[in-house]
Amino acid sequence: MSKTIPLHGTKNGLISVRKIEEPYGAGSGTVASIGISLAGNAEEPEWKVHIPLENVDAVIEALSALK
Repeated sequence: MSKTIPLHGTKNGLISVRKIEEPYGAGSGTVASIGISLAGNAEEPEWKVHIPLENVDAVIEALSALK
């Protein structure tokens, strides 16, 4: 699963959201990877965060509360 979203306020910026299985090697948990690229390169974001799938619902709730 992968999705790319235009980054508001930039010319080429992108937010990339991906599901990555075993990102740290065999046996490591699946994560949601969120990357930010100001240059528009979703494959090589300048910033990224990995969120364990077990925490995704709580993170969505927290982000929704910011609106």
